[in-house]
Amino acid sequence: MLTGVALLLPAFVAGYVLARTRSRRDVLPRGRRSDEATFTTLHIAALAAPALRAGLGRDSARKAVRHLRTLLGTHAVAITSAEAVLAWDGPPCGDVLAHARATLAAGRAQVFPGEPYAAVVVPLNVDGAVVGTLAAHDDEVSSALVRTVTEVGRWVSGQLELADLDASRQRALEAEMRALRAQISPHFIYNALTTIASFVRTNPRRARELLLDFADFARYALRRANDFTTLADELACVDRYLLLERARFGDKLRFSVQVAPEVLPVPVPFLCLQPLVENAIKHGMRGNGGAGEVRVVVRDAGPEAHITVEDDGAGMDPECARRMLDEEPAREGGGIGLANVDLRMRQIYGDGYGLVVETALGAGTKVRLCIPKTQLSA
Repeated sequence: MLTGVALLLPAFVAGYVLARTRSRRDVLPRGRRSDEATFTTLHIAALAAPALRAGLGRDSARKAVRHLRTLLGTHAVAITSAEAVLAWDGPPCGDVLAHARATLAAGRAQVFPGEPYAAVVVPLNVDGAVVGTLAAHDDEVSSALVRTVTEVGRWVSGQLELADLDASRQRALEAEMRALRAQISPHFIYNALTTIASFVRTNPRRARELLLDFADFARYALRRANDFTTLADELACVDRYLLLERARFGDKLRFSVQVAPEVLPVPVPFLCLQPLVENAIKHGMRGNGGAGEVRVVVRDAGPEAHITVEDDGAGMDPECARRMLDEEPAREGGGIGLANVDLRMRQIYGDGYGLVVETALGAGTKVRLCIPKTQLSA
């Protein structure tokens, strides 16, 4: 529906702009006049669009109303909400709010005669609800003006609806991130704090260092973040996590991290790597005498960064690994888990970018993921 509105705007409004510039008919050939009117319409619409994509408010209306008045070529233009006049451009032209309320009640375009200016007022709709009005005031109201204001109102509604979709997407993203943070393993938090407490008397300096590492990890994992961070930040989070786990397990846990420096600025989904390391420690040290090694390798692969997280633990049946990726992320428990990372990778980059798990009984587990160096949106 929004595409249809976008296509209709140049056709209707460009014709109106052409009609409003009669004085130029003798200067430009008809084809050039039409081309120039279309260009002018699209250019003015492009100037108004960014403000409208911020939603219907005083600031966005104030920034857009001047461009809308230029687009319509009328004496004055106003934008209202259901309760107030948000912005006005041009000389005073009667009781705008009363006209807006009558239009809101009718739910369709209204024409109001008056002196010295008449008004055409059209409703602005977002997701089926009337949220405000667009009013154009001029010397006289023609059928062409009514049609043009109606089409511009539909276009403005389309921009406001896109703004509402953007806001809904952002709210959904924030809710997803809150849920993601809530899945950070409570067992890890408890064990980390217990480990730090064990050093308080025997090695206060060590306890202080670990407490700072824990604070940095928590600050990163619980921050108000966008859905992307850099690989450098994600690896720093992994490093602190490994230091805390090493303090807990001592020499039983061995780890190494190898990173190609050129991939450090690559954008990656937030908390996509730490869960893989947590899984490697959780499963790698099980069934191996309580000891194990975790290796993280990040390679530059041209347009992609290739990441592997490998442990030398007992491994698992490949069918079991497949079920781990297929299950609902919220059911994994004990942490964010592989299924959560796999789902987010596929949603962001496509099905070809899910996790690849290589494992067998007695052969350890290797988890691979590829990340394009160019950030994509979901």
